[in-house]
Amino acid sequence: MTTVKSGRILLVGGYGAVGATVAGVLGDWFPGRVVVAGRDAAKALRLGGVRVDVTDPAGFRRTLDDLGDVAAVVMCVEPPDTGIAQVCLGRGVHLVDIGATRRLLDGVAELDGLAAAGGATAVLSVGVAPGLTNLLARRAYEAVGGAERIDLTVLLGAGERHGADAVRWTVEHLAEPATARPLRVELPGYGPRTAYPFPFSDQYTLPRTLGPVRVTTRLCLDSGLLTSTLFALRRAARHPAVRQALTAVFRHIHTGGDGFAVRADARRGDLHAAYALTGRAQSRVTALAAAYATRELLTGSLPVGVHHIEQLPALARLPEALAEHGVALQRIGGPPEG
Repeated sequence: MTTVKSGRILLVGGYGAVGATVAGVLGDWFPGRVVVAGRDAAKALRLGGVRVDVTDPAGFRRTLDDLGDVAAVVMCVEPPDTGIAQVCLGRGVHLVDIGATRRLLDGVAELDGLAAAGGATAVLSVGVAPGLTNLLARRAYEAVGGAERIDLTVLLGAGERHGADAVRWTVEHLAEPATARPLRVELPGYGPRTAYPFPFSDQYTLPRTLGPVRVTTRLCLDSGLLTSTLFALRRAARHPAVRQALTAVFRHIHTGGDGFAVRADARRGDLHAAYALTGRAQSRVTALAAAYATRELLTGSLPVGVHHIEQLPALARLPEALAEHGVALQRIGGPPEG
């Protein structure tokens, strides 16, 4: 079990849309221990931080050597490969990763032995989707005694100003072929919405962490018109020039609000259970989830090795913890809770 009481917290991408909130929250909880890092030296140094480049594991190792007492690294940006994770876990530095790309999460999961040998813990799938979707999925799965099928629905506010990397990630994954049909879903505060299959990593992770269950994650925006337009362009988005144009357009279109909703429906035979969460500012809540996971890592007793968030009982009540930040949890039907 990890028990870390001291050491600095290195926030990679700590000045971005998500990272700045993580830095503020962790700075309040752990005064003087947060170090902001990123590729933009001017921004990092202005915040008293350091420059790091996630494409340069050797340089990252030197940064850890220079800082000397880093207890945990929080990845608020996605690296191109698992090089940074290998550096951290190989030297016993704990890791919290808000990444959402299946290939990268699978690669870090394969470092479980390296982390265990070094006495380090990595927490993956930390955010809204993946993250809160994983936690709701586990609750719904257990509520029906082990689901055969789980449907996850994510509604994002088209009016929220997301970082460039988040917009680029969404457009790039839009180009992937659909693996299921759209679904009409009732979302608290938004009514019935049509959501379309989207390759969030949670649907690939959960069958391994929960058991043999068919999982599909679907996406919609709070604007029905933008949702239908976005997914009508799915086939065209396979062309690089179209993806580049869509990324530029969606970075400047803010039609809608900043609210979000996620819902998990689990079914086993005639049994059905569902949970939903609503809140505002998905980027802010992603940051809060990362901050809470980091606090648990530094002050609690999480098991060594690599774990997705739904595998850690200490973080199972994260939805309730986020209530003070305006996140509302709702149970929709299902058997009585025991």
